[in-house]
Amino acid sequence: MALIAGPTASGKSALAVALAQMVQDAVVVNADASQVYKDLAIVSARPSEAEMAGVPHHLFGHVDAADAHNAARWSQEARGVIEHAHGAGKVPILVGGTGLYLRTLLYGIAPVPEIDPQVRDVVRALPVTEAHAALTVADPEAAARLNPADTTRVARALEVVRSTGRTLADWQQAREGGIADGIALAPLILLPPRDWLRDRCDARLVQMFDGGAIDEVAALLASDLDPDLPAMRAIGVPQIAAYLRGEATRPDALEAAQAATRQYAKRQFTWFRHQPPADWPRHEESLNNDSIHSLVIKLRDKLLTG
Repeated sequence: MALIAGPTASGKSALAVALAQMVQDAVVVNADASQVYKDLAIVSARPSEAEMAGVPHHLFGHVDAADAHNAARWSQEARGVIEHAHGAGKVPILVGGTGLYLRTLLYGIAPVPEIDPQVRDVVRALPVTEAHAALTVADPEAAARLNPADTTRVARALEVVRSTGRTLADWQQAREGGIADGIALAPLILLPPRDWLRDRCDARLVQMFDGGAIDEVAALLASDLDPDLPAMRAIGVPQIAAYLRGEATRPDALEAAQAATRQYAKRQFTWFRHQPPADWPRHEESLNNDSIHSLVIKLRDKLLTG
């Protein structure tokens, strides 16, 4: 199995299709948390039919925006697609930039029990400063590791230790369900120059705004969904929603979406530089036709040698 990962706008999709075309008996499997939603074709930069170039693509646009998809569910779906591809003699090419999804699929998920609802309600009602102070007592290592202003992660760490009596890190040591030990993996991490990546992010947002993203978000808002759903928080959706509600001008919404995308790409860049195994190849140059061809040949040869 091939794996092509990296920050948004780094050229992963084009490289995956080029590899699939060279390998021929291949399928592309999505590992991007936003591209699973059928309602976010434009906002999530999901590959178009033309960009898919006749290559079978799986787990793209198969989830309704009203559904709160997650890493555990995606991992189960991806395992099924990968097993089916292998059974049919095809090569799965995993492509995406959601590190949590990739880590869950490859290395498993921590078997944390269901959190006691009363514990969750109490923790989630705490201001983040109080939650972090409580975490400092209950799980000092997590408190030192996490950003004190990170409401979601601080609350998660605190509710786990209060509900289960074990720290989240302890649970994560007992991960189960990963496929890494059972497959031959040909990985590649794209880490192009930051200036090149920023320019690509900004240009893509302009294309989105001009190419139907505003209408896409308008249709999403008309569904009157819970604003806390993942699809409603996808980059581009809150910024365009503010414009549609008259709370921002179109240029301001575009600038805000570009800034949010650049910040997200920066976080992805940092994660993919440091989190995957050190022996996974990192490509640190921009992509062009020549470099795509060279990378495809290297990945193909790696797949053939297993």
